[in-house]
Amino acid sequence: MKNAIETKGLTKVYNNNFTAVNSLDLEIPNNSIFGMLGPNGAGKTTTIKMLTCLIQPTSGKATVGGYDVEKNPDEVRNLLGMVPQQVSLYKDLTVMENSQMCADFYGVPVDERDSRIEDLMELVDIKYAKDKRVSQLSGGQKQKASLVASLVHRPDILFLDEPTIGLDPTTKRTLWDLIRELNDSGHTIILCSHDMHEVDMLCDNVGIINTGNLVAYDTPQGLKDSLLESNKQELTEALSEISKQNDETSPSKDIENLGLRKMSFLLKNQNEDIINVIKNSASVKNFEIAHNGRINLRIDNFDDLAVQNILNDISSSGGIIKSIYTEEPSLEDVFIKSTSEVDEDARA
Repeated sequence: MKNAIETKGLTKVYNNNFTAVNSLDLEIPNNSIFGMLGPNGAGKTTTIKMLTCLIQPTSGKATVGGYDVEKNPDEVRNLLGMVPQQVSLYKDLTVMENSQMCADFYGVPVDERDSRIEDLMELVDIKYAKDKRVSQLSGGQKQKASLVASLVHRPDILFLDEPTIGLDPTTKRTLWDLIRELNDSGHTIILCSHDMHEVDMLCDNVGIINTGNLVAYDTPQGLKDSLLESNKQELTEALSEISKQNDETSPSKDIENLGLRKMSFLLKNQNEDIINVIKNSASVKNFEIAHNGRINLRIDNFDDLAVQNILNDISSSGGIIKSIYTEEPSLEDVFIKSTSEVDEDARA
């Protein structure tokens, strides 16, 4: 099976004629980590509810694990695990009791149930708290307990909704490692998150939904490369329009910034000769020295050789670089660009 999830023209229209999801075509490869992004109210939750058989589509088709969500809902549900943003375990029950109840619900054989739960607790490092009530757990412990309950029936596909929100950096990194381990062991994971670094680092593919429509889909790097190309086209068109006016109009700061990116570094042996070489480099558009001695430049955003040219100039003048940073398009930039223009007519 090539794709764990496929949708064709998937649409949900509510009784007030509000189109929450509009003809969604989506493919999520099997054994991948897929990031589903979008602003609040974009249609992500409605999409997930249709894929998990909580609500029926108005039109279109969706298959999960090869099963139609309308024709075979029981088969679909057996393939799925869900870790919601708000942990939905029973607070007065222990971690073990919650997990046992989920196992019984999914029909896990009694003679396998407890051993499965014990293995999962060891995997997520929550076994030490198995006899604690959920109300006694920290936020990170609750997320781990929720994962055990969601995985006990060995689902092929796991939905994670903001799994690391509110967690400290150490616990967050532990859960990131766990997500990778689950994927390596054969689970397809759909990750809904507003943490762009998390999505960029974990996901094989990313889909951005806005006003019920899929407005972007690619690998994280592919999306960032597309943004760079889009900015280049916008800059070219803007400068062409200015030149056609045949007057003294100059590019606005927004237009100028499209064509420039930051480059910053510290030198071990900074001196006037090296500074002059950097200032006079053909690739440098703006130059400044910060109070801590860090050199901040603005360089051509679309010149593939700009960074290399500057490094060559520094090296040829005897400069030794202690640290270097270059600003590249981020997934957050892609998100903002893709969702900045909200066309409510697109929901019709």
